Amino acid sequence: MPLAGVVAFHWTVLSVLLLYWFENVVVGAFNVLKMALADPKSLAADAIKLFLIPFFIVHYGMFAFVHGMIIMSFFGHAARFSPSPAAFVTALRDAGVGWGVVAIVLSHGFSFAHNYWMSGEYRNASPQALMTQPYARVVVLHVAILIGGFGAAALGSPAVALVVLVVLKTGIDLKAHLAERRKLGLAAV
Repeated sequence: MPLAGVVAFHWTVLSVLLLYWFENVVVGAFNVLKMALADPKSLAADAIKLFLIPFFIVHYGMFAFVHGMIIMSFFGHAARFSPSPAAFVTALRDAGVGWGVVAIVLSHGFSFAHNYWMSGEYRNASPQALMTQPYARVVVLHVAILIGGFGAAALGSPAVALVVLVVLKTGIDLKAHLAERRKLGLAAV
């Protein structure tokens, strides 16, 4: 989807970075669901969820918020941007990445439903492990996206630089997805 957006719809650095920022928000939301459905083998582990889930929401939420602010400050229209959920929704809409937003929600929703729930990964998952799982992926993605974003912006947002960014990010995503499937001992889908 991002490749089509860059090539066919002339998405900008801001469009691509906002889409990837939104993906990190979606990853966090699905991780909350994963933590809630994790099947620990004791009541004590269930009790841990009562602390871990709110902690994750606040901590990861701040992480995502700051990343969104960095994107808007460096690549957006910081002077006209007020930090609120509505402002981020407006920024996504104005960036013209609606189909990308839909594709991200559907893709992560399918992975959650098929891999985590229907294939039984939740049986092997612990809330503690899920608490930290998105961070390794997201930190690597943040670094790659910001370096790629600054590089593409420095070059005047040429399509070639954005295509390299999209391919790099897609490769990192694929590697992370396959590692997650191997870790839980299930076939990759």
